[in-house]
Amino acid sequence: MRRSVRLFIADRRAATAVEYAVIAIMVSVLIVAGARVTGVTLSKMYFGPLIGNF
Repeated sequence: MRRSVRLFIADRRAATAVEYAVIAIMVSVLIVAGARVTGVTLSKMYFGPLIGNF
């Protein structure tokens, strides 16, 4: 059991995987935020005049 714990602590591959996962999450959050801002802007640009006519 001690050997397994020691090997787990010494293994750095898991830390690298976690770092890549955090980077992937941050990039996906930025993509979603950008898409949302773009969608809201386009919605106001195209549907704003239509709503104003009613």
